[in-house]
Amino acid sequence: MKSILALCAALPIALAAQTFTTLHSFEGADGANPDAGLVQAANGDLYGTTFLGGANSRGTIFKITPGGTLTTLYSFCSRPNCADGGSPDASLVQATNGDLYGTTSLSGAHGDNGTVFKITPGGTFTSLYSFCALPNCADGAKPNAGLIQAINGDLYGTTERGGAFSNAGTVFQITPSGTLTTLHQFCSVINCPDGSYPLAGLLQATNGNLYGTTHLSGWAIPSNAGCCGTIFQINPSGAFSTLYRFCALKECADGGDPAAALIQGNDGNLYGTTFLGGTGGGGIVFEITLSGTLTVLHNFDGTDGQDPVQLFQDTNGTFYGAAYYDFANEDGTIFSLSTGLGPFVRTLPAAGLAGTGVRILGTNLAGATGVTFNGTAAAFAVVSSSEIVAAVPSGATSGKVEVVTPGGTLSSVVPFGVLP
Repeated sequence: MKSILALCAALPIALAAQTFTTLHSFEGADGANPDAGLVQAANGDLYGTTFLGGANSRGTIFKITPGGTLTTLYSFCSRPNCADGGSPDASLVQATNGDLYGTTSLSGAHGDNGTVFKITPGGTFTSLYSFCALPNCADGAKPNAGLIQAINGDLYGTTERGGAFSNAGTVFQITPSGTLTTLHQFCSVINCPDGSYPLAGLLQATNGNLYGTTHLSGWAIPSNAGCCGTIFQINPSGAFSTLYRFCALKECADGGDPAAALIQGNDGNLYGTTFLGGTGGGGIVFEITLSGTLTVLHNFDGTDGQDPVQLFQDTNGTFYGAAYYDFANEDGTIFSLSTGLGPFVRTLPAAGLAGTGVRILGTNLAGATGVTFNGTAAAFAVVSSSEIVAAVPSGATSGKVEVVTPGGTLSSVVPFGVLP
């Protein structure tokens, strides 16, 4: 037990959450305007990008220690004609091979159309793919939403533009070594019933399929052409289907313009928001089953907020989010929404080698009597009622993490990945 407690003390994220510290102020040469969130790598350091700044004023990749020591790893536009890309606009993702992968929204070897890149934790940079390499940009352009790694090991993402049909965007797959396959080109049918302009990233649900949204279109009739957006499903091999078309109800009572990424709740259903529509006209919070049945959970009317952005589900089962605007002060709101879902646990990080220290976050964890990684028992220490520290046990395989508490067994929604 002593070794687990020592592991807890050594974790790079401080347990106390009461002190705010500015760790670094960018000055241009080391980057400017960080436009996406950070990711914590397996080595404990944090990695991110800046949209501008750096040696060529086109953005950077950086790492920063939890204590605040920042290192600029790469400055974009370091190659002739910015063939390596410029202006990264999304968070990085660390793949199971340990490398970090990301996208740039601009530049590249084929004009101002963006790239996919990888960088090692130590800073070795490789440009993997430049978009618009095919006629009519059939492979896509401007990947603004970042990547996810699926359980098959490949990376998946969307491009907001490009594709051979109406410049309406794509879904793509790329291997860790850089082989890109375009899985779907939006607006492949007149008036875009499959949607157009995917702005948000993808989600891989527990059934293995990928889910996302498009910003516009979704209807094949002229009166609704260009309207409202869609939710789509695509499997890792590219079989595509439109799960839901917004504004199916009178006066868009079911919402319109889903501009944020979906999340999967601990009941297995998907949850999200639309920026517009609903009976109050200010957007909605919705739930949709994996078979496509949509339920409006809340209608915003301005008094409680307007134009909601991405949701987050707390480990107590409650959803939280923010709305960009409100009538009272015009400065927006933060809201919670309880749908009766029970508590669960979340792991930080989401993958690791045997022996890796993992933070397990949850509710009412005091008195926990057991932790398992896909059924394999792990050594652990209870830090507080909301946190446990465990070591990934030898012989464990990828799967759900479960914690046995006096109130019952809590499971993770996202399977923990045990790295080879």
